Amino acid sequence: MTRIPHYIDGKRVDSSVRTGPVFDPATGAVTAEVGLASAAEVADAVQIAKSARSSWRATSLARRTDVFFRLRHLLTERREELARIITAEHGKVLDDAAGEIARGMENVEFVAGLIHLLKGEHSEQISRGIDVHQVKQPVGVVACITPFNFPAMVPLWMVSSAIACGNTVILKPSEKDPSAAVFIAELFSAAGLPDGVLNVVHGDKEAVDALIDDKEVAAVSFVGSTPIAEAIYQRASSNGKRVQALGGAKNHMVVMPDADLDAAADAAVSAAYGSAGERCMAVSVLVAVGDIADTLIGKVTERLGALRIGAGTDPNSEMGPLISKEARDRVASYVAGAAVEGATVVVDGREQVFDSDGFFIGVSLIDNVRPGMKVYDDEIFGPVLSVVRVGTYEEAVELTNANLYGNGVAIFTRDGKSAREFEFDIEVGMVGVNVPIPVPVGAYSFGGWKKSLFGDSHIYGPESIHFYTRSKVVTTRWPDASESQIDLGFPSNA
Repeated sequence: MTRIPHYIDGKRVDSSVRTGPVFDPATGAVTAEVGLASAAEVADAVQIAKSARSSWRATSLARRTDVFFRLRHLLTERREELARIITAEHGKVLDDAAGEIARGMENVEFVAGLIHLLKGEHSEQISRGIDVHQVKQPVGVVACITPFNFPAMVPLWMVSSAIACGNTVILKPSEKDPSAAVFIAELFSAAGLPDGVLNVVHGDKEAVDALIDDKEVAAVSFVGSTPIAEAIYQRASSNGKRVQALGGAKNHMVVMPDADLDAAADAAVSAAYGSAGERCMAVSVLVAVGDIADTLIGKVTERLGALRIGAGTDPNSEMGPLISKEARDRVASYVAGAAVEGATVVVDGREQVFDSDGFFIGVSLIDNVRPGMKVYDDEIFGPVLSVVRVGTYEEAVELTNANLYGNGVAIFTRDGKSAREFEFDIEVGMVGVNVPIPVPVGAYSFGGWKKSLFGDSHIYGPESIHFYTRSKVVTTRWPDASESQIDLGFPSNA
């Protein structure tokens, strides 16, 4: 059986005793096994990254920039190959996989401007004969722990920024779909990145714990569920590390009475069921304001009947399977529980039959959902859309702001005043106006509020440059020797 290796110091390494299965979600078959690193293997990889740190930090910005231009060319040239790797292990349809790669490449393009991004500041004559300048320097060895749902995009978001800033990296991808990370690391090497700067270590909790406890790791970047994000933030920060830990979401889409309901229905279906709902920016709550709920639900239901669900490699498929049997069963349990709690199951994805042993489930639409129901309170991470009916705009804002999560939100309306008020009133990190999934372009940064983010920095874009660097302020004076004297007072700016 195929073994998916680590990638350490520029080489494929197959050294782990423990392994885990890698499935094809479309068939349910085990297609490979991945080595699960021990704490000792993680420590060895960290030491290699530490050894590479000095030379990479000293590499000119022009040379670093060249690596990213070459990487972008290679990603463009081999995008279809990488998309097939993603689909084979994650299950998402090929178009979605290609879209993921494109969004990851946005940050590659952004950090290719690192000569500008890493500029410091300089002030002359702060005091007589004294100048001050500030520079941005790398933090050191960085651990990037990435999720299964975007096995290429999130690594490209984290790793590109970290390396551009002069750090060396240990990338720990999800053990569920690990091959994309190795592919990307090899592209970095082909683009001219020196050995040891980017290392891929596969593993489970043992590997994660080893990374966040290792004294040589200066910063940790994580994307995953909220409970794990919070635990990693607490543990890594208590170890003195800089941490950004992005957690879960419960994204609301507010539809006002004046909205184009056909456009809103199209957007809701795309945002709720794309990638089988396995997105932290998926719309999972449709908030119908006023008396539009029945009409809006009818339009969404019409569209669901035409959705084509099948293997991600089938060009006719619009939605693929979930990542695992456990994920499928968990989603099904929420649909079953919703009816018990008093909600109305309008479309039941459990009823759809598939001619496959893959991890498929149909799409579900649930009406009359209220806070306090598990289907509303929990992040389901599957193709389930809940509908909450409210009477007014104020109720919609209050409902959204009361939620524990604050990742993304959208409002659909034709009224500019309502949209502007919503942007001002809402307590969520990313807001869309007639845009259902408001993931920012690469020149901005991605991240939520409340239980969706632990730490102060968002991921990719400008905030990532801040996260992966620390500032050093230098004060200089070149006095004439005749001016030298002893002064025991506090330094003065006079």
